[in-house]
Amino acid sequence: MKLTLEQLSEQAGVPGRTIRYYIQKGLIAGPEGERRGAWYTANHLSDLLRIRQWQESGLSLDAIAGLLQAKREPPLAPRRPGAVEVRSHLVLTDGIELVVAPERAGLTQEQVRRLFQSVMAALDTIRDSSQD
Repeated sequence: MKLTLEQLSEQAGVPGRTIRYYIQKGLIAGPEGERRGAWYTANHLSDLLRIRQWQESGLSLDAIAGLLQAKREPPLAPRRPGAVEVRSHLVLTDGIELVVAPERAGLTQEQVRRLFQSVMAALDTIRDSSQD
């Protein structure tokens, strides 16, 4: 299947300008062929429909980019005895700890930091509601 940008836009229900933006952001691959003779394939259409579905279910473009990146990267090998892994360890309070292996979880250090902050805030909310 060879589609022009206009045909792809029509079939996916996504404006051509948005398709070009997605290509620029690396969410979908660029067209096949050369400039004027460039075309899009069924894979482009499938990717656009998946992105649109994820957006309609409330995911941000950053979250979608993460999902697509995970799809492109090979899965991590299972842990073996003797393997060394870096862990982030947060003691929330006596008896409650959160341990994260960022690489295995596919999280950046910034995402781990935000996760810890969110868990702390949730714990505070739980404690506050139990005092009522």
